[in-house]
Amino acid sequence: MKLLLLGFLLTANSAFADIYIYQGPNGERMISDRPVVGYQPVTKRDTITNMGYTLANRRIQTDGPTEFKHHIRRASKQYGVDAALIEAVIQVESGFDPNAVSKKSVTGLMQLMSATASRYAVLDRFDPRQNINAGVQHLRHLIDRFDGEITLVLATYNAGAGAVDKHRGVPPYPEIKRYISKVLNLHSHYRKLRYGS
Repeated sequence: MKLLLLGFLLTANSAFADIYIYQGPNGERMISDRPVVGYQPVTKRDTITNMGYTLANRRIQTDGPTEFKHHIRRASKQYGVDAALIEAVIQVESGFDPNAVSKKSVTGLMQLMSATASRYAVLDRFDPRQNINAGVQHLRHLIDRFDGEITLVLATYNAGAGAVDKHRGVPPYPEIKRYISKVLNLHSHYRKLRYGS
């Protein structure tokens, strides 16, 4: 059944509104577009890209920033956002896993929400080029909005504009402060490691 369903999906359009991966009592995995009785949900996707890895319960092997450096540098140049900052955000958001899905269903390298993806015309949030391009455009938008105040940019990227507007600054939550600290530390590290300053 799983193979037939997968075959059907592979011949159809590669982007779907909701695709669920379930695991059965014996560890077998299957995909479906609706709840499956007797199976536990593993994750939700909006594309079948790299679905084989998820069904096989294997992470996609990546080489960290090196694998995506051409996308990062292209977006950095196009939108005027520091490449080291982009790398730092990706590291904290997804650990450079293009297949990452959070509990809140934000996805891909830069953990895009569906609304953010739509805003920047992303068709496949798991596609590294599209994901990075949209994430960097969003960073550029936030940098312009906050006149380059990086802590507000990162707080908004992490917690959303509503939370930052409500608190008129960085929300006083430990997880947001940790997020900002991690990104800033990695930003400094990547600049020294790869960009010589």
